[in-house]
Amino acid sequence: MFKKAYIKTYGCQMNEYDSEVMAGLLTKDHYQLTSKPEEADLIILNTCYVREKVKQKVYSKLGEIKKLKEKNPHLILGVCGCVAQRRPEEVLQQAPYVDFILGTFNFYRLPLVVRRVRESGERIVDVEERETIPEKLPKLRKNRFSAYVPIMRGCDNFCTYCNVPYVRGRERSRLPEDILREVEELSCQGYKEVTLLGQNVNSYGKGLENRLDFADLLTRINCIEGIERIRFTTSHPKDITDKLIQRMRDLDKVCEHLHLPVQAGSNKVLKRMRRGYTKERYLELVDKIRKTIPQISLTTDIIVGFPGESEQDFQETLDLVRKVEFDGAFTFCYSRIKGTEAAEFEDQLPEEVKKERLRRLIQLQREILEKRNKSLVGQKFEVLVEGLSKKSSDELQGRTRTNKVVVFKGSPDLVGKLVQVKIVDSSQWALRGEICG
Repeated sequence: MFKKAYIKTYGCQMNEYDSEVMAGLLTKDHYQLTSKPEEADLIILNTCYVREKVKQKVYSKLGEIKKLKEKNPHLILGVCGCVAQRRPEEVLQQAPYVDFILGTFNFYRLPLVVRRVRESGERIVDVEERETIPEKLPKLRKNRFSAYVPIMRGCDNFCTYCNVPYVRGRERSRLPEDILREVEELSCQGYKEVTLLGQNVNSYGKGLENRLDFADLLTRINCIEGIERIRFTTSHPKDITDKLIQRMRDLDKVCEHLHLPVQAGSNKVLKRMRRGYTKERYLELVDKIRKTIPQISLTTDIIVGFPGESEQDFQETLDLVRKVEFDGAFTFCYSRIKGTEAAEFEDQLPEEVKKERLRRLIQLQREILEKRNKSLVGQKFEVLVEGLSKKSSDELQGRTRTNKVVVFKGSPDLVGKLVQVKIVDSSQWALRGEICG
């Protein structure tokens, strides 16, 4: 009889991919995945530590699972991901009933660890850093037509607010032949779109014996038959080259969308964040990208309330947002994460100041997005149909090459296909369209 496993994923696309691998490993080990934790024999939380608030959500969820453990003493509970890697002792202090902890370097050992826990009852903590993660691991992907493909792991930037180098290690690029093999396999399985993942995809290739940069990797993937669209995230502004911008323009499968985190519009704040560029350099880069690829969609990340950020600094961020007119922005209040350099800065801002600034930023971005989306009404776009609309069962939903969500009426047999759609209406969150006859 199959046992049941429940996996809860927090955080970024890399965590989503790691969870797909864990699901594949468990399926191979005769588990069935369930969406109901109360049914599970095994519960895994794949955690994120990008903000303290996310970490607290993890601990809250562990508190809920404690009740399930009390009802079912045979239930095995594991914590994986970034919180596990960075704070294993804290996890055990908060939830001493956790059976195992696997860090970001060791999640692929999941079936072995679960068997050891089940057979011996021992608690296992494995957060040892390893150079590489094995290739050809099984995966149970959530999406049938679009897939994540990591091209590298880790980060060498050490921004003062971020703990990624501590939870995922230094940059390690996958061999190009392993990446190409994975994309070719996805093509054979009917996938139309791949999203290449890395904390800083622009620095791909560092450390490889036969150096291949990111622009050249895109060129090779562009040649794989069956794949219709190539996306990637995340790009660091300081490492974008003219060569990459030109390849994005010239490679027909590379989508016209670039996620380019700016984080702040004040040079003083950018320097304290250790971002490696100025606002002037960022604006020059945006201008160059838009002149080379006029139809491109730009999205970003912005942190407000960084230690020492004055009202003038914040006004400079608003000014940058007005100048660039992003097509989307992930906006956050600064989160004081233990172990990062910025957490020790003495000039921390009050929460009410950060929240008030975030409110103003969100309002400005909403106005910009509504205007930009409205300008698309009447235009036609190629849309990859992803499935039924989340709000209406008789409508479909998909994305343009510029990563705009489009909702439209159509037959369910169009799911997974590319269709031409004319935009007839817009809102802040999505476009509404009609299939072209």
